[in-house]
Amino acid sequence: MTEAAFGQMRLSLSSGIEMNVALAGPDDAPPVILLHGFPESHRTWRALAPLLADRFRLIMPDQRGFGDSDRPQEVEAYATERLLADLFALADAFDLDHYALVGHDWGGAIAWAAAILGESRISRLAIINSPHPLLFQKSQIESAPQRAASQYIRAFRDPDFEKFVEGIGFETFFDKSFASHVDLGTIPPDERATYIAQWSRPGALSAMLNWYRASVIVVPPPGETADLPDFVTRGLPKISVPVRIVWGLDDKALLPIQLDGVGEVGEDIEIFPLPGVGHFAPWQAPDIVAAALAPFLAGD
Repeated sequence: MTEAAFGQMRLSLSSGIEMNVALAGPDDAPPVILLHGFPESHRTWRALAPLLADRFRLIMPDQRGFGDSDRPQEVEAYATERLLADLFALADAFDLDHYALVGHDWGGAIAWAAAILGESRISRLAIINSPHPLLFQKSQIESAPQRAASQYIRAFRDPDFEKFVEGIGFETFFDKSFASHVDLGTIPPDERATYIAQWSRPGALSAMLNWYRASVIVVPPPGETADLPDFVTRGLPKISVPVRIVWGLDDKALLPIQLDGVGEVGEDIEIFPLPGVGHFAPWQAPDIVAAALAPFLAGD
């Protein structure tokens, strides 16, 4: 099966948006919702899905602001509670009483938040290169290397960033987005063209950047003294469902320090480090990621 074999549908969700959703696998197989991150779409899973579709019902949305889903322009439309509402409404739309949840990058942030909130329908949680929010925030205050690696967040929050991208062009922005993570020569020309076409739509870039602008994560400038936000000192509830973390250790944006202490955030945490793999592990190393996910998602 190839990405072209994905079924796609557009759903009107009770959370107030229309969402494009890609589908693969048998309707009667165990359901798995897969949430992509920045700056992608359901295409994050283009190489991974064919390796899982024989065993699972894969539900792969374009999250709000991305791909072919609605693109609200207000920053507040991307607050965590709105993004969680989309996830829960998506599960409602497919009448799921349980599902495994997989998240990469920003999709992982929403997946972490849903599990922390105690969404009762989540049976298993798989995270790919996405830090637990408490540990990520601590690292912005306590780790100079991670703070330096996170300065792109400050850039994305700048209200003039769209003008910057317009000035350099979307082709150059594509190269800047991916060059530090993967060999650009391994990205097929049609993939590059698809991403650039999606990003070039009216309001698309602002919608994607609003995920960063609505986030409560504090990223101070390098060298600046900063205190831990209240939510870190208060702590967050432990996660009760089994969690498997698959982490490309060559991630230049989210350093391996994000794995320090992650075993304490839940009752059943497993870590699968991937040496030689970077941030975009789902399509950089789909075979390895599928081998780590498939038995876990099946409960084997």
